[in-house]
Amino acid sequence: MQAPANRGYFPPLMGSLIALAWLALWAWGESPHARFLSHHHLDEVRGGGLMLVFLAGWTLMTFAMMLPTSLPLMTSFHTLTRWRTDQGRLVALLLVGYFCVWTLFGVMIYVGDWILHHAVEHNTWIQANAWALGALTVTLAGLYQFTPLKYHCLDKCRSPLSFIMEHWRGRHDQAQAFRLGVHHGLFCLGCCWSLMLLMFAIGVGNVGWMLALATVMAIEKNMPWGRWISAPLGVLLLSWGLALFISTAPWGAAYW
Repeated sequence: MQAPANRGYFPPLMGSLIALAWLALWAWGESPHARFLSHHHLDEVRGGGLMLVFLAGWTLMTFAMMLPTSLPLMTSFHTLTRWRTDQGRLVALLLVGYFCVWTLFGVMIYVGDWILHHAVEHNTWIQANAWALGALTVTLAGLYQFTPLKYHCLDKCRSPLSFIMEHWRGRHDQAQAFRLGVHHGLFCLGCCWSLMLLMFAIGVGNVGWMLALATVMAIEKNMPWGRWISAPLGVLLLSWGLALFISTAPWGAAYW
């Protein structure tokens, strides 16, 4: 059996898709719809139709930021299935399963933000301390950098071939490809959910922030020395959270 004639299209294809996603994300950030991906304006997106706008923007943002971090697994799976005539369909199902997890996370964020806004509107204590929400989000991301769950998920993501062998049996091919994407998405979510939450709080207007976070997540997940940046990143985020507490707290009102 001979190898398929040309499988060298995959890396440039994935690179083109990622570049196109970043271009679309930049265009979104420059449009009036950019506010629909910031929790400061999410109360404007209540309702079925506009919620779809939020989910579309969220999926685009996760595609641009998270797909580069998962390229080692995608490439390994593409190579493993190189003899199959349905290779393209299997890789597509892997991607669909992966982004289903992140889209579901977007739904959870949307619902959680609605609950938070409702609580702020109906609870005077929360309303009075709403200034601390941004600092708490950054502090939570910093604390999560030191949890065993974070390191467990990172270890899974850093061994793409072992991960595929653990979850891929080659039976019921299409269903297994989809489940492989879901499993990888769950571990990727375990690695990066708190950092993506920062992006949700900031919104899509600043492509520089997105590129910085995407680069950090890709290094942390895929580079051999990525494990060495997890703790310093946690310290940096905790320091940032503390600075936000100090700068946004109504200290003057507390003394008068």
